[in-house]
Amino acid sequence: MNSLKKIGLLGAGMMGSEIALCFASAGFEVVMKEKELQLAEKGKDRLTKVLDKAIEKGRFSAEQRDAALDRIFPAENYDLLSDADLVIEAVFEDTELKKSILSEVDKVCKPGCIITTNTSSIPITLLSTAVEEKRREQFLGIHFFAPAFIMKLVEVVPSLETSRETVDYVMDACRAIGKDPVYVKDTAGFVVNRMLFSMFAEAVRLVDEGVASCEDIDKACKLGLGHPVGPLALMDMADLGMALDIGNLLKNEHGDRFRFGDSLKQRVYAGHLGKKSGKGWYDYNK
Repeated sequence: MNSLKKIGLLGAGMMGSEIALCFASAGFEVVMKEKELQLAEKGKDRLTKVLDKAIEKGRFSAEQRDAALDRIFPAENYDLLSDADLVIEAVFEDTELKKSILSEVDKVCKPGCIITTNTSSIPITLLSTAVEEKRREQFLGIHFFAPAFIMKLVEVVPSLETSRETVDYVMDACRAIGKDPVYVKDTAGFVVNRMLFSMFAEAVRLVDEGVASCEDIDKACKLGLGHPVGPLALMDMADLGMALDIGNLLKNEHGDRFRFGDSLKQRVYAGHLGKKSGKGWYDYNK
């Protein structure tokens, strides 16, 4: 990847900051942009804890930590992305928000810069309309999985107009940072989330029908299917509101197998969104 030197990262939340770390730890310069510089700096500060854990487990050295952090530059100005070779948008899973940000970065990026979106469910061709038509050959989806610094898989998803050269370039970029990319056609939810959310929906149906308790549903998946985390606990970790939004998108695209039952909707309406709110399928305040 001799032509890849500078990365632009849009969003410094948990996902965005860890994607930035993936590239920085592999030797690339990363500009990590947020709407406010303080938020970008907070995202970088969060990475110190991530790397300290890696050091404790013997996966990283203090010297590697410091070098990786030195390659990440917090920013609030789009102009600092003008010479980036690859830009990754990694903001909240909201179509209009993503399109607005992608449109802004398209205005400042140099010709030849590849612009990508880290969406878990939104069709890539829909998001590609945010950039000028002349750049759509150089636009695609690049879906990392949480925690991005640890998980090896990346789904690479072209839009209707993405060139094969762009796909190959991004897949090589993923390999350059130690990831294992898979090529996926543009369909809402791609591969992993189509399977995962159909399981989420079935787990909610089991709760609604009183087939088993939340604890026993999760235990069955862990002990019977070998999953490290049960589906209900995993939803709590992610955010129940986000799960409902993505489920509704998948239901609209693919049908009722993604329809969530009342027990999830009621929790979202009550503000019981999972770990971050203290309650979800489980009560974390006990």
